[in-house]
Amino acid sequence: MSQAEDTGSRRDFLYITTAATGAVATGAAVWPLVNQMNASADVKALASIEVDVSGMEEGSQLTVKWRGKPVFIRYRSPADIEHGREVPLEDLRDQVARNANLPADAEATDQNRTLDADGKWLVMTGVCTHLGCVPLGDAGDFNGWFCPCHGSHYDAAGRIRKGPAPRNLDVPVAKFVSDTVIKLG
Repeated sequence: MSQAEDTGSRRDFLYITTAATGAVATGAAVWPLVNQMNASADVKALASIEVDVSGMEEGSQLTVKWRGKPVFIRYRSPADIEHGREVPLEDLRDQVARNANLPADAEATDQNRTLDADGKWLVMTGVCTHLGCVPLGDAGDFNGWFCPCHGSHYDAAGRIRKGPAPRNLDVPVAKFVSDTVIKLG
């Protein structure tokens, strides 16, 4: 082997080694920056929660905190269901269901807002769609919720009926995982 060939292979070795070392050093420097963008353990823990509703009585409401927001879970009475289902769609200001469990263009019928086919369970994010206040349950002109801050009235299905709020209360991703446990998220 000549000295020129020997020098060339050593030079190639040094270039490859230098490039590999640089790549590893860059990766080691960048990884903490990328990793800090991942969700923290407390955020992952709140991604979904399970709520036991076995102790609820018909006509009662439970408020839980999920993702930093109140979520209303109402075990509706037959009167609540009747009030919700007798409202014609054309009487509603917002005719979109706002239900994350359904297609985005689903109509705001009572059946499209509830968690079960019978309409007994209603789960909604408890944040007024006007300015983010928390509405009061069993209040207002429509047997539902009333936001005292600016006077928005929601009916028994969480649909805006009167006041400045532009849209219905949101229905989050939710489902029954057993007869008495609802999973949010």
